[in-house]
Amino acid sequence: MTTPFPFTAVVGQDDLRLALLLNAVSPAVGGVLVRGEKGTAKSTAVRALSALLPEVAVVPGCRFSCDPAAPDPSCPDGPHEAGPGAERPARMVELPVGASEDRLVGALDIERALAEGVKAFEPGLLADAHRGILYVDEVNLLHDHLVDLLLDAAAMGASYVEREGVSVRHAARFLLVGTMNPEEGELRPQLLDRFGLTVEVAASREPDQRVEVVRRRLAYDDDPDGFAARWADEETSVRQRIVAARQLLPSVRLGDGALRQIAATCAAFEVDGMRADIVMARTATALAAWAGRTEVLAEDVRQAALLALPHRRRRNPFDAPGLDEDKLDETLEEFSEDDDPDPDPDGGGPGGGGQPPSGDSDGPQGGDTDARPEAGEGGQPQASGAAEQSAVRASEPFRTKVLSVPGIGEGAAGRRSRARTEHGRTTGARRPQGALTKLHLAATVQAAAPHQRARGRSGPGLVVRRDDLRQATREGREGNLVLFVVDASGSMAARQRMSAVKGAVLSLLLDAYQRRDKVGLVTFRGSAAEVALPPTSSVDAAAVRLESLPTGGRTPLAAGLLRAHDVLRVERLRDPARRALVVVVTDGRATGGPEPVALAGRAARLFAAEGVASVVVDCESGPVRLGLAGQLAGELGGTAVTLDELRADSIAGLVRDVQGGTKRRAA
Repeated sequence: MTTPFPFTAVVGQDDLRLALLLNAVSPAVGGVLVRGEKGTAKSTAVRALSALLPEVAVVPGCRFSCDPAAPDPSCPDGPHEAGPGAERPARMVELPVGASEDRLVGALDIERALAEGVKAFEPGLLADAHRGILYVDEVNLLHDHLVDLLLDAAAMGASYVEREGVSVRHAARFLLVGTMNPEEGELRPQLLDRFGLTVEVAASREPDQRVEVVRRRLAYDDDPDGFAARWADEETSVRQRIVAARQLLPSVRLGDGALRQIAATCAAFEVDGMRADIVMARTATALAAWAGRTEVLAEDVRQAALLALPHRRRRNPFDAPGLDEDKLDETLEEFSEDDDPDPDPDGGGPGGGGQPPSGDSDGPQGGDTDARPEAGEGGQPQASGAAEQSAVRASEPFRTKVLSVPGIGEGAAGRRSRARTEHGRTTGARRPQGALTKLHLAATVQAAAPHQRARGRSGPGLVVRRDDLRQATREGREGNLVLFVVDASGSMAARQRMSAVKGAVLSLLLDAYQRRDKVGLVTFRGSAAEVALPPTSSVDAAAVRLESLPTGGRTPLAAGLLRAHDVLRVERLRDPARRALVVVVTDGRATGGPEPVALAGRAARLFAAEGVASVVVDCESGPVRLGLAGQLAGELGGTAVTLDELRADSIAGLVRDVQGGTKRRAA
């Protein structure tokens, strides 16, 4: 077994280490989400935490880690007799993003259940993680059906497995820890709210600290056991402090003054629901216990707010996480008691709970990173060419019509187009290919019934063979690749149309986020086209690129379409199951170079020949309209909508299926 990197040897990242330690002191805090760029010790710190947790007492032989002092009465391995337990280390279970449902919740032997009535159950990762840590690396890439199961288990503290009348339940209370890189996409709001705390991490820009990171990592790689031995005393000290804080926790007093500060802070930042208040209260209590105090102070409330509120105050995926600390201090000051000591805004000092112990005390706090850089002076970047106009801000986004790809796909789970999926409504049955995951009971019984006499059936039970089993086929929704091809030429800047255009694209990006799509952005202007954003799950990144998009020059429409065609060709090799939807945002004009209109027509017909679903957002305005966008849509084999028709509340209808790709067979 590989020796883990010591927790106390992690350089800097004080907020990350503090959030993890608070959850070790009080698992009721609700876990932690770690957001940050790659290579910032996110996974290293999380994996190192398990070595600091106190050992767990379990019922010997129980696969579900029942507590011998209070065994679960519905444990599948029970009932258990009260008695002495066995000590074992706390587990950290990793959930791969590509795991199956059966791997997460466990699996039933369907054949034995039908033929013998036996609940032969193989526990999954939720059972392994009970009373320990469930760690999900790249949690934002987790499939929706696994997210639903995690939400249910986190809410109820139990996992339920039900298959055609056969039901198994077991306890599943765990510390949920997730790490993610925001560049790869945001997290589903329901799961985001389930994390008690969130931390933003970034690599230090201080040369001395970066040198120390490299020095320690090289020393660990050369001799893991020797490196761990050098940090053994610090690890033991932190482990003992966690135990002491757990013992002190029930004695910590959360006074009315601190409660009023918590409630006022949550109200001031307009967080939804009451979970934030509860998490803040538990976090402030854990901070006091960690500091060895029995009274919650104002600095505990402040630190709790910085950890528990940033991910709960976002109104849409384009809002940058973080809190206005000046507003936080004003709120705490306004609702502080007269006899309270002045709060320490930095959470420092001998009695403060805001700093974890560390072998490196000079590290910076894990600060908030702003994913939306400033556009430049006055909010607009400087133009880089004489014919180029500076970027304009997007108008307010709106709810758009549902644009879907026709036919039935088999891509990744999402919410846009029809697809054959593991979840959804049952549409039929087939023989299983590999392991059986979703039994179609009626079809199975129908297949087994004619053979009962030949199989010597003599009792009430149905004699079922593996050849009789039928897999349910289901239809749900898939996520698509939505590739935006945006005209940024000079004609789009006329009469301030670009603000409305950006607002429309931003609205479509928000819709893509909600429907779990991948997005890409191709822009064209001047004499060429460029891939402003390769296909990614980070809708937030696409919004940032769109905001800083300048306009100007001619309209190389053909170049834009050909560049988009190249992007789709590469993506089909990487992810052949994910179908594409091309959204061309233009007024339809084509200028520059020889025969620009004819070239654009030939490029458009490439999409039509390959059956690519497409829609043209017609940005033409004014009393005189040339209808060029409609002609382009015809060449693409798709359809055209105006900016006004794109709104979901327009009278043109609520749903518009893209007509391009009708030649595609619904295989």
